[in-house]
Amino acid sequence: MARKNAAQKAAAAAARTVEEEARAKDQGTSNELDGADQDDERPAKKSKKQQHRKDKPWDTDDIDHWAIEPFLPPDDPKSITPFLEESSFATLFPKYREVYLREVWGAVVAALEKHGISATLDLIEGSMTVRTTRKTYDPYIILKARDLIKLLARSVPFPQAVKILEDGTSCDVVKIGNIVRNNERFVKRRQRILGPGGSTLKAIELLTQCYVLVQGNTVSIMGGHKGLKEVRKIVLDCMKNIHPIYHIKELMIKRELAKDPKLANENWERFLPKFRKRRDTKGKKPSDGGFGAAEGSGVNAISLSGEEKKEPAKKKEKKVYTPFPPPQLPRKIDLELESGEYFLKSSERQQKEEEKRKAKQQAATELKAAKRAEAFVAPEEKEARAVVGKEKKEKKRKREE
Repeated sequence: MARKNAAQKAAAAAARTVEEEARAKDQGTSNELDGADQDDERPAKKSKKQQHRKDKPWDTDDIDHWAIEPFLPPDDPKSITPFLEESSFATLFPKYREVYLREVWGAVVAALEKHGISATLDLIEGSMTVRTTRKTYDPYIILKARDLIKLLARSVPFPQAVKILEDGTSCDVVKIGNIVRNNERFVKRRQRILGPGGSTLKAIELLTQCYVLVQGNTVSIMGGHKGLKEVRKIVLDCMKNIHPIYHIKELMIKRELAKDPKLANENWERFLPKFRKRRDTKGKKPSDGGFGAAEGSGVNAISLSGEEKKEPAKKKEKKVYTPFPPPQLPRKIDLELESGEYFLKSSERQQKEEEKRKAKQQAATELKAAKRAEAFVAPEEKEARAVVGKEKKEKKRKREE
């Protein structure tokens, strides 16, 4: 009996240990699952840069951080604190603008008074001046007023120039007078900016959303900062003999690419045209299967007008090298000594020059008379065509006789 009780006790103890192990195992797995859930619920570890930054519930995605807020005057005019110093700008204007400025100056003063700026027109000195007053509330408006008088001096009409006082509108005056020295070349290149009937200028204004005015040695531009940069590049390149049509094509392609959202973050270089400056290769003819022969408008191919290009000039033969300098050319006095004119009196010399002049005049008169007489010379008449059936009539008449 004692043995049996001992065996039962051992079996019960073994069963108890097995149950405890199973219970401990289940408890461990449940703890692991709870720990995993807690890890999932924990926020991801912030980087060192974002560690001390807190959430801003008032900063939502629908807010445009780049929007320019209008600088409005305070509700109470008495609360305006005057500036510590008075700022002023002055600019000269040409004489031909005096009549127009006198007509519109009242409107200029009224437009600037709304912003607390005083304007003065000095017709004796030929200058316009703007300065701040105690009513000025916007510290940047004085620079806008300076741009206004600068545009008025450069022949921009007042209804267009007053738009410079608006936010988001800037101006630029490009000086083109000192880029090209030759006056004829300067006029031709300046005319390229305008184009036939102003078509090129209109295309530039539509593509850049800017106002452009070509006047004298300057080009006045009004618009956004991006448009000002593009127009300045077009104008300077045009004066350096790069036609504006190339930039217009590029801007048109960029405008079409901007409409595609897929290409917003891609490089557009592969879509833009690449224009190379054409050069005439001296002494080289296009080969039968070469680049010049394949293209109709190549460098050495037939021109677009249909005329064949002239053959290149033959190379000059190299002269034999001599270490001695070339012989000295005779002076004017030496030539006079050889001809004997040096020993003539002043009256004789004048008489000789007069005779030369009259002989030259006589030759020119005869040449002009001969050209006038050519108009009265009858042209050579061609032989008359034979009358059809004349031979038959003659034969018939002979038969009758």
